[in-house]
Amino acid sequence: MVSSNTKNPKRKCPELTYSARPSSNHFSESEVTKKIRSGELKVAIYGLGHVGSPMASAWLRAGAHVIGVDKSPTVSESARKGKSHLPEPGVNEAFASGLATKRFEIYNDLVKASHHSYLKMICVPVLFSDNNSPDFTAVNEVSSAIGKGLKKGDVVALNPSVPPGTTEDLVLPIIEKESGLEVEDNFYMLYNPERIYEGCAIKDIEERYPAIISGAGPKSTEVGRIIYSLIFKKGVLSVSNIRTAETEKLLEGVYRDVNIALANELAKFCEKIGVNFWEARDAANSQPFCHLHKPGVGVGGACIPVYPQFILHSAEQVKGSCDITKLARAVNDAMPAFCVKEAIKLLEPKKDISLDRITVTLLGLAFRGGVSDTRKSPTYQVIKEFQKMQVKEIRVHDPMVKADPTLVQAQNVVLSSTLNGAIKGTDLIMIVADHNEYRTLTPKDIDGVPIYDGRSILDRTIFDHSTYATIGIGSINK
Repeated sequence: MVSSNTKNPKRKCPELTYSARPSSNHFSESEVTKKIRSGELKVAIYGLGHVGSPMASAWLRAGAHVIGVDKSPTVSESARKGKSHLPEPGVNEAFASGLATKRFEIYNDLVKASHHSYLKMICVPVLFSDNNSPDFTAVNEVSSAIGKGLKKGDVVALNPSVPPGTTEDLVLPIIEKESGLEVEDNFYMLYNPERIYEGCAIKDIEERYPAIISGAGPKSTEVGRIIYSLIFKKGVLSVSNIRTAETEKLLEGVYRDVNIALANELAKFCEKIGVNFWEARDAANSQPFCHLHKPGVGVGGACIPVYPQFILHSAEQVKGSCDITKLARAVNDAMPAFCVKEAIKLLEPKKDISLDRITVTLLGLAFRGGVSDTRKSPTYQVIKEFQKMQVKEIRVHDPMVKADPTLVQAQNVVLSSTLNGAIKGTDLIMIVADHNEYRTLTPKDIDGVPIYDGRSILDRTIFDHSTYATIGIGSINK
């Protein structure tokens, strides 16, 4: 969503303080704070997923009255019982407390939720579709409903990571059209990128990072500063315009993706020249200007693999180039295939074993350790690579994933409920996600089965080089 028209004349307005609000909701800063904390001004969270559920929890913990909205009946029903469908620490407690104090409601009607709330937070995701373009379906639907229920003086915030220009060129026009109201004159529009890490999301919101905000104009920005100061103890960092705020979040993810790709490249280089990458990395990172990331079997999740695609999509629209970003994506996308080939080499001493007779165990289905989120997990590509080799059976174990509809239909793939069951009788083990449950594995635990440590989390000093391998360990250690 990139547009060359970055300045909309309709949105220009003089510098005004927050007290210059529409007459229908003329509140001072202290009144807004008081009315949100008392529950008089309600907060609607659209989408109770990985972003929305911890955000709703943070508002509930701050004393606000929260309206939760989610299109999934299962998610909504769980929330009505004070539970989240996601194992995010603190969310269940916040939901249960909100229900007990009658400060938490679940609505099925998106328009009604907008009409009954003061602050509407759009927390539904924007994913990258199979046709190489952003999928705004959920955002469009929510924006339309919010517009239909919008009142003068209300505040709307877009929170997912999006291509630059999305808020002003897509979301705002929908809301203005459906509501008949104009931003800055009748309501306020904010962009506030989520900055959470699954597994400690509430802490990220409340303690670890400042909120990044920008508004459609100075009045919106000032409203955002006041509102978000209620839950972000690190404060609020206002940027000059929404497009900058949208880009900022993407830069965070692209930085990590590019540096992971660099680590993968250097780890493979070290293998070729017989150098222990991990030892070299530790030494290099002792210098304060060097921060080499960790290489691994792949980059997953709905964030890091997606943000570069948003950047590349936007660059293509303006005929720009982001060659390093594109190359990094290619490097990281190729890691599952590389690691599978390296893992298979561990079976070479067993000359009598044919690939179509071996069983492979993959440890980890989530995209990283400590979470149950399997979105864009590299494990799926690892499975495909082993299937290309026509192995007999692929077992998958994950301590936090008990069921997966994708694997049900996969050929020769079994999701094992126990670690012992996944390991017993297998011919090759590969660690894909760095769950804590796998870090203490020993040769005895796995009965001497060859293991490829795709995250380099094991104590490699206790393994024999003939049955253990990890990316970045060269022949110098063999």
